[in-house]
Amino acid sequence: MRVHSVADVAAAVRGRRLDNGLSQSELARRSGVSRKWVSEFEAGKTTAEFALVLRVLEELRLKIDLSEDTNAQFMTGTGTLSVTANVSAPDDSPSNLDELLGRHRKI
Repeated sequence: MRVHSVADVAAAVRGRRLDNGLSQSELARRSGVSRKWVSEFEAGKTTAEFALVLRVLEELRLKIDLSEDTNAQFMTGTGTLSVTANVSAPDDSPSNLDELLGRHRKI
C-alpha cells in the first residue's frame, strides 16, 4: 500500500486493528500508548509522535518501507529529496492492505 498521507497510515492501523478484533484500549495497552492517542491517531491527527506510530505498527505486524520516488520531490535546505513510503504486512499475513485501506479510510 502506498502512503500518501498520515490518514493512509491511520486507516491501515484502524483496519488492521479491527480485522484483528482488537479494541483501541487493547491495542493501546499492547503498544504502550494511551487509548486517547490511538483514537486521535486513527482520526487522522497529523501531529502524532513518529516513535509511537512505529510502536503501534510493530504491534500490528505492519512496517513502513522508505524508497526513492522520482515522481514526488520535496525541496530541502540542501537540495531536493524524494521519498516514497509503503505500509506492508508480512507475507504470511492474510490481510490485503490496499483492500483494508479502502474499507477503513475515512471519507
